[in-house]
Amino acid sequence: MAKNKRWLHLAGMASLSFLIVLGHSSPAYAMHISEGFLPFQWAVFWWVLALPFFVLGIRSLAQISKGNPELKLLLALAGAFSFVLSALKIPSVTGSCSHPTGTGLGAILFRPSVMTVLGSLVLVFQAILLAHGGLTTLGANAFSMAVVGPWVAYGVYLLMLKLGMEKVGIFLAAALGDLVTYVVTSIQLALAFPAVSGGFMASFLKFGGIFALTQVPLAISEGLLTVLVWNWLQSYASSELKTLELLRLPSNQITK
Repeated sequence: MAKNKRWLHLAGMASLSFLIVLGHSSPAYAMHISEGFLPFQWAVFWWVLALPFFVLGIRSLAQISKGNPELKLLLALAGAFSFVLSALKIPSVTGSCSHPTGTGLGAILFRPSVMTVLGSLVLVFQAILLAHGGLTTLGANAFSMAVVGPWVAYGVYLLMLKLGMEKVGIFLAAALGDLVTYVVTSIQLALAFPAVSGGFMASFLKFGGIFALTQVPLAISEGLLTVLVWNWLQSYASSELKTLELLRLPSNQITK
């Protein structure tokens, strides 16, 4: 009964997350980097950089799904969490928007490679269903939000975990994973559209400065929300969290 209750809580939270977004109507606005906004050569460049991470993530995701099918609902929850948060948009830089990313939670739970796949799927669904972002710019959006963000988040979490500060690590992982996404987005826009005076650096400072106005409070809010969700998971998905902890251990330690 207790296990069924945990599954019902996980299923309910994942379903509610999707219903909130699909039931939310708002005018279409440029989200992530919008369709057709990047020059062709830069769109292709970011696709080429992002694809290897996606392929590696597919392998990791398949291993988890086959070896531990009981974790599939938690995978869905991590994807839904990212889907909901990254759909809460605030107009910012022309051709893009500020929004939380929600990728820190999935990176902590399943490692960054798996979150690359989940984050990329989130971006695909948002581009097709919600007209947020685009398919030509999917490589750039995936590289910033689903590759760099999760890896930074996971690295910060591991560092803080070694210092014995798990909850602080979860907060910082989510917040910094969010912020670094927009640092990369600023770099992408600056490379594609260097300023006439000052070139790349002037353009980067311009884009980054505008993003910072909205992204810093969003990152702090995402960090706090992720800690709350983690506390919820500890109450209702403790067995799944223990399974994930075992998966992170070397095989020789699991048998001890």
